[in-house]
Amino acid sequence: MALQWYPGHMNKAKNQVQDRLKLVDIVLEIVDARLPFSSRNPVLEQIIDQKKHIIILNKSDLADPKVTNDWKINFQQEGTKSVELDAKHNKGLGQIKSLIRSELADKIARYEKNGVQNYRIKAMCIGIPNVGKSTILNRLVGKNVAITGNKPGVTKNQNWLKTSIGIDLLDTPGILWPKIDDPKVGMKLALSGAIKDKIYAPDDVAIYALNFLETHYMDQLQESYGLTNSDIFNHTTPELLMDLTKKFGYKEDYDRASRRIIDDVRKLKLGRLTFDVPGEFYEE
Repeated sequence: MALQWYPGHMNKAKNQVQDRLKLVDIVLEIVDARLPFSSRNPVLEQIIDQKKHIIILNKSDLADPKVTNDWKINFQQEGTKSVELDAKHNKGLGQIKSLIRSELADKIARYEKNGVQNYRIKAMCIGIPNVGKSTILNRLVGKNVAITGNKPGVTKNQNWLKTSIGIDLLDTPGILWPKIDDPKVGMKLALSGAIKDKIYAPDDVAIYALNFLETHYMDQLQESYGLTNSDIFNHTTPELLMDLTKKFGYKEDYDRASRRIIDDVRKLKLGRLTFDVPGEFYEE
C-alpha cells in the first residue's frame, strides 16, 4: 500500500527546515516510540545529517517498554543519543535539557571562554505529523503556545518559542515524505494516526495489525478479544477479521470492525505495543 499525503505546506516547511538549519545549534527529532523507525522521515534525516541531533521517543506510555529500551541501545550503537518521553503526562522532560547541554558542552564552553555567559541554545524541533511535537513544546515552554491535537497536520507554521531553561525552540510543522512506498511503513503510520484516516482502507490496516499482533503480542490479542488458539491458528487473518466482526455484533460491517480494532490499538485497549523491531529489515 503506497501512500501519498503531502499537502503544500509540508513541502514549504521542508525547504524552510533546510534554510534555517544554520540558525540552530541542535535538532530535536521527535518520533513515535511505537514506531522508532517508521516515524522517522528519511528526507529530513538527509537534511540534518551533519547537524548534532537527539532522537526523542515520545508517547513512550503507549509503547512496549522493553522494545523502547532496545531502540535506545540501537540508536546509541549508531552514534545518536536518544531519550524516552511521555510528554502528555509530563514524564521525562528533565532529561531533554541535560542531554542537549551534554551534546553541546564544547560549544557552550567556547562561548563561556569568550565571555558569553548563559548562552541561549537554539534548537529546531522536527518530526512527522502526530508524534506529539506540539505537546513537548508546550511542556518545555511552560504554557500552551503550540496548537495540539490527536490528528495529523495541526501545526502549519514555523515559530520561535522561548523557554525558561535557556533554550529557544524553532517549531516546525509535521512533515511526511512525498510518497511512502514501503507498505509496512505505510500500514504502521496509518495505524498510529500519523496519516489522515480518510486516505487508507481500514480493513487493510486492521488485517496488518491483527497479523502483527498474532506474531508479536499473541497473549494480549487473545486476552483483549477473548480468542482461543483455535480461533487464531485455524483461520487466516482476513477470516479472523470476519470472525471478530461477528463477535463485535457488527454483522458484516467489516469497515466498522476494522476501525474499532485500529481505535483499540491507539487507545491501549490491547496494551502497550511497539510495531517496529530493532534489526528488522523492510521489504522493498
